[in-house]
Amino acid sequence: MQALPSLEGQPTAYSHGARGELLYQFSAALVRAGIGTPEIWADCGGIAVNFVKLAIMNRIGAGNGDLLARNIEYYLQVSDVAAPDELLEFGKLAVSISCGGCGYLKIGLAIESLESEAEGLGAAFYWTLIQSLYRVMRIYDYGDAEQYEERLKEYGESDDGESSGQYEFPEVERALPECIRKTLKGHPDHWRLNNRRMLIRHCNGRHKEWIEHVLTIAKLARTASNAQDPSEYGSYYDEPPLPSLLVVFEDHDAISACFDEESQYMLEGSSEPALCAVFSPTDQEEFLKAMRAVERFVRVNLELCELIEKIQGDKGDEGRGRDRSDAPLRAA
Repeated sequence: MQALPSLEGQPTAYSHGARGELLYQFSAALVRAGIGTPEIWADCGGIAVNFVKLAIMNRIGAGNGDLLARNIEYYLQVSDVAAPDELLEFGKLAVSISCGGCGYLKIGLAIESLESEAEGLGAAFYWTLIQSLYRVMRIYDYGDAEQYEERLKEYGESDDGESSGQYEFPEVERALPECIRKTLKGHPDHWRLNNRRMLIRHCNGRHKEWIEHVLTIAKLARTASNAQDPSEYGSYYDEPPLPSLLVVFEDHDAISACFDEESQYMLEGSSEPALCAVFSPTDQEEFLKAMRAVERFVRVNLELCELIEKIQGDKGDEGRGRDRSDAPLRAA
């Protein structure tokens, strides 16, 4: 007897993703590096995209992920593009971290407390933190607010119309503590080393935990990042990276006011990622360099978030960063 063949038990659909083999190559690289494990693969039912996500989250740690989420809104992405609609060279992937909502650090009371322990300690703490963070991510602080104020003054001077006398200038320098204001002029590069030495001398004092976090951030910031040079992909974006942190001295001070004005326009165009590293998943050296760049970035941010919560906790100040529902800068 003849009968039609049965399709029972046979696949009825097939899906294909362009460059899908890169995902499996990346999964294999994660296993070789010890980041992914057979147990994670089994938990994900052999689905590569879920395996990659879970392996990376396990590496960061659930507790650390919660710490980051409470303070800064980051998005990690692995793709075959380094910029919108710009494919990478065949066989390459880009791991990037973008900021959707910046953290918030009110540091005025902390500086005052440090200065009460030793003259110049608050200023050393502030400058070491700010200069170290600038090496790793974009932040918004006194310097950015001052540039905004200078631009306002230029607009006011060039405006010959009826509105020329209606400009209000934020007077950013008046928002600075006196100990910081005194260091603005004649701040040579060797002061960075002097600042670190002063922090080390007081690392067993009343503010030991604060100082330890800042010294760790400074140490991590001095290591090579191995991330891609923004000049290689920055032309594909409209704007530089969004700030990962707003540093003010008091709530609603001049720095905060400048940021609130500028942040209204920060999401109008495409912004560079806070971190981007391009690698081939089949090249172990390139893969490890990219992973070290991500690890350095994450470690700096973990130290920063712990410092933020420690300062806020010690000073009984919740700050804007603890309730992310009204974050001044959020992803579109």
